[in-house]
Amino acid sequence: MPSRLAREERVTVEVLAGKGQNHCEVARMLGVTEGAVRYHLRKAGNGSRQDGRGEKPFKADAVSGVIEAWMEAQRESTRPVNVMELYEHLAYEWDYEGSYKTVLRYVRKHYGRPAMRTYRRVETPPGAQAQTDWAEYPKMCVQNELRGLHAFVMVLSHSRMPAVVWSEREDQLSWLSCHNAAFRRLAGVVAVNRIDNVKTAIAQGAGAWGVINPTYRAYAKAVRFHVDACSPGEPRAKGKAEAKVRLSRLLMGGERREWKDVDELQCWSDVRVERWAKRSLCPATGKTIWESWQEEIPFLGPLPILPEPFDVVVTRPVNVDCTVRFEGRNYPVPFRYVGTRVEVRGCAGKVQLLAEGGVVREYPRHTRELILIDPSCYEGEATERVLPPLPLGRMGRRLQEILEMPVERRPVDLYAALAEVAR
Repeated sequence: MPSRLAREERVTVEVLAGKGQNHCEVARMLGVTEGAVRYHLRKAGNGSRQDGRGEKPFKADAVSGVIEAWMEAQRESTRPVNVMELYEHLAYEWDYEGSYKTVLRYVRKHYGRPAMRTYRRVETPPGAQAQTDWAEYPKMCVQNELRGLHAFVMVLSHSRMPAVVWSEREDQLSWLSCHNAAFRRLAGVVAVNRIDNVKTAIAQGAGAWGVINPTYRAYAKAVRFHVDACSPGEPRAKGKAEAKVRLSRLLMGGERREWKDVDELQCWSDVRVERWAKRSLCPATGKTIWESWQEEIPFLGPLPILPEPFDVVVTRPVNVDCTVRFEGRNYPVPFRYVGTRVEVRGCAGKVQLLAEGGVVREYPRHTRELILIDPSCYEGEATERVLPPLPLGRMGRRLQEILEMPVERRPVDLYAALAEVAR
């Protein structure tokens, strides 16, 4: 049972005791010990409303000079004082052995509480921004077993129209696949996508100083939106997505049901989102969220042919044999790209080669073959910079014909078939 009393509780103790209330009844009413009630009444009778700890010296007194110099330097900053930074400065630079709370109490005693930082409310214009976040559902019953699922939530900042996409993982392929699915549900692409600092989006650092994951940067460039990472510790920076994550838990209620598979859950949640959007109001327009979204769609970027989700993206030079090397294999590229660099994307089950803003070739990924052949890459007209490879000779053409034949039609005596060509 707690023995400490807040200021309001101490006043309550004095008022009830002044009216003749029994100490035991007062303690039971406040949920504290009777000793605590007697202690605070005795302190109040002595004219002192603070306990003895308020008169003890601060452990941080030993570094008061350092604290004063640090606080003086902070006065030129526009942001509020961060006591945690002060504590780390004392611990690492001055071997301070006290706790963070000892520093916090010292600063509040001698410098008062820092000024409260307000924040600016901003309503974005149609099509300008979306906010994106993950919601975790650790106990979803799918196929008669409990498993963890992830709900990818993307919200249009203007109309508040959400898209909820379910995923079994949060890896790079799932991150991009969920983007594709969300953009399709929202019927367009926003100019800016505000995100959290997840590793599938921000490889290093955070916020404006974060380094965008190369794979996500390539995806954003292809789909044509700008990545805007939130500053760490600023939940209001993507408050609309945070609100819709909380809403998804109330709106979905999916943890209380059993699902045949994730597709069934996805269809059910799409219906729930649409039903909610048609009856909820958008504060920016005063209309329903569904109506506001319909009016916002013309301001969204046209939905492109969305790229295949990929977890690896690199740039590779095209060798003189018209191939690029990726994951230990050689993939052919049209000869006109020899001497240039093309983008290689490792997708789910396939490898895409991109040049001049589009996909120029696709091949299966993780094949047993280490060299893949595409004869069409060696055909075509010469360019000012590159000449095509020499055409196949008679022997080469015959070998190619034999290779393309079904096994049962290939010559039994391969030597005789090739010798005939050589005459």
